[in-house]
Amino acid sequence: MRALEDDLFPSTPGKVKIERAGGAMNRQLHRCFASTSTMFLWALFLVAMTASYLSFQSFVDTSSKYFAASWGGLHWERQIRASAAPRRPPGSAAGAGMSVLVTGASGFVGAHCSLALRKRGDGVVGIDNFNAYYDPSLKKARKALLASHGVYVVEGDINDGRLLAKLFDVVPFTHVLHLAAQAGVRYAMENPASYVHSNVAGLVTLLEACKNADPQPAVVWASSSSVYGLNDKVPFSESHRTDQPASLYAATKKAGEEIAHSYNHIYGLSITGLRFFTVYGPWGRPDMAYFSFTRNILQGKPITVYRGKNHVDLARDFTYIDDIVKGCLGSLDTAGRSTGTGGKKRGPAPYRIFNLGNTSPVTVPTLVSILEKHLRVKAKKHVVEMPGNGDVPFTHANISLARQQLGYKPTTNLDAGLKKFVKWYLSYYGYSRGSKNL
Repeated sequence: MRALEDDLFPSTPGKVKIERAGGAMNRQLHRCFASTSTMFLWALFLVAMTASYLSFQSFVDTSSKYFAASWGGLHWERQIRASAAPRRPPGSAAGAGMSVLVTGASGFVGAHCSLALRKRGDGVVGIDNFNAYYDPSLKKARKALLASHGVYVVEGDINDGRLLAKLFDVVPFTHVLHLAAQAGVRYAMENPASYVHSNVAGLVTLLEACKNADPQPAVVWASSSSVYGLNDKVPFSESHRTDQPASLYAATKKAGEEIAHSYNHIYGLSITGLRFFTVYGPWGRPDMAYFSFTRNILQGKPITVYRGKNHVDLARDFTYIDDIVKGCLGSLDTAGRSTGTGGKKRGPAPYRIFNLGNTSPVTVPTLVSILEKHLRVKAKKHVVEMPGNGDVPFTHANISLARQQLGYKPTTNLDAGLKKFVKWYLSYYGYSRGSKNL
């Protein structure tokens, strides 16, 4: 008992308080350190949980994007193969069908060409990024039209090398009709980067995919009459100078021609470039003058008619869409084979450039008069001098080379073509002849 008391209460006077205080302090320090350690551990735990959550969220986001992608998977591959399968037997009078990858398939020219190819029995797969340069709902409507005729359109960008490689892995395309591009002369002043992205980088990405494909496809692609730029020789011929572009759009198309030539020379890709001259018709582009004129005339709004220097009327070689389609299909049919394998050239391959126009330039005031006749509405015209935005005062195509090598022969004049366009426009946008809108 004594020993126990001695242990609890030491005999040295004055020491008791000190030791008791020290003990209490030690206990408090111990508790403090214990509490601090616990808080530190909790903090570490919370940090770890936060990091884990963020990592998991990143994984979920990435996975969601992957699973939400518009391409990939067995079902997708089956759709691609079915759409790409030609419906013409090898022994048919028209020859074996082609398997064609059409870029910009939900665009104006792309949709018409895809339908024409499918109608004659060729296999067609489209790709389009459905950008908002103009109303995407029109592109979606074209996509629905293509789907109703058995043409599958992949939603994707031509700058996506993985997607292109996958398409060529799934289908050994015999031909590529490259129509995807950032169009419009004036918009290039607002968003120049989009032109480099689509018309230069996108073309290179596509040609890389074609170069690496086995077998290599023949490539037909849309250049533009804009490459003639400040050339003043009339009519424009493929042999004329094209080194004086008047707009960034024209410069990117000219760059595309040089890039295409290098891929033909180095890798043996069969390449045909087509210089389109002011294409118009049903399902057209809303940013084009004839389209916006029609809309404004029907809505009672004034239209802006540009005029050149010295009050000279602007003139364009307006080319109806069906004639352009004939030129595109003729180019595919006569393209010739690419000669490369595994990205290596085995011999020379065709490299061609053709004008596709109507050869009959029409002034803009005449265009307006024809629209007024078919719409039965008088336009409110606001005539101004053409600004320095890259537009040229006239275009006029020499098509003798295309006529000779492609059998190209335009058959639709502007009056007949605009009549068909107006009929489509009134139907698509729900106008009627008895409507107050007219």
